[in-house]
Amino acid sequence: MIYTVTFNPSLDYVVHVPRFSEGIVNRTVREQLYPGGKGINVSLMLRNLGVESMALGFVAGSTGESITRFLQEKGCRTDFITLPEGMSRINVKLKSEQETEINGQGPYITEDAIQALYEKLDKLKIGDVLVLGGSIPHTLPSDMYERILARLYGRGISTAVDATGELLLRVLKYHPFLIKPNETELAELCCRVPQSDEELVCCARELQAQGARNVLLSLAERGGMLVTEQGEIHRLYAPYGETVNSVGAGDSMVAGFLAGFMQCGDYYEAFRTGIAAGSATAFSEWIADEMLVRQLMQRIK
Repeated sequence: MIYTVTFNPSLDYVVHVPRFSEGIVNRTVREQLYPGGKGINVSLMLRNLGVESMALGFVAGSTGESITRFLQEKGCRTDFITLPEGMSRINVKLKSEQETEINGQGPYITEDAIQALYEKLDKLKIGDVLVLGGSIPHTLPSDMYERILARLYGRGISTAVDATGELLLRVLKYHPFLIKPNETELAELCCRVPQSDEELVCCARELQAQGARNVLLSLAERGGMLVTEQGEIHRLYAPYGETVNSVGAGDSMVAGFLAGFMQCGDYYEAFRTGIAAGSATAFSEWIADEMLVRQLMQRIK
């Protein structure tokens, strides 16, 4: 079973305004409402690809109830911890000539709620996969990722971590099964800007030397690269298409990789599924459906 954790889920209110202007009343031409958060995006794509997962995390208030209900209606299993006060955040995504985001703060996460999450994670079994992604809310300890991976270390549980900077570097010693930096994040982690595919490989291997098992590099419209724990190097280019939405594309890439690996146990096929899933979501208004992912898999070079 794959488990995803979203510490600070949201309702993403997406509004389309043809020509946004400050200081006046602007009229939308279209609105959409989606649940948001990196772990939630991974669970949604996994469900679309026919792989079961369990979405964990913290929710609060009526917005938290809406997030849970939405996921369940989409066929996702949830086991969120309901906080006693506050409300899950609402993020406003304004799409006009430029994209603008206003992200909410989210509820206060109590110590009792943190302990409740630990108890759920303690029930994971050998062979399970845990996905952690995104930033740490200010109400949680800044080393929350490290605490979780230390708690699970040595129990035969694979972890996938999609985080940046020190947040990621501090957990490499626990040998995560998968990490997914993009090109900018890789440059920050390795303290230099890679100028070629060969330099990308060198940076990935530096992260492996620190403990990462498989490094999945997201290279936006240029596709991606996979450096495996077996020493293999795979490079694939993204299929051509119009980018409609960048939100959730990286999460879809992680989900596609995990789904592909669980279904066939082959790193190359997992990588190909990941590239297709990430591209499919980039070409869609929200998390892409399975049909588009499978279509794009046939176009990947």
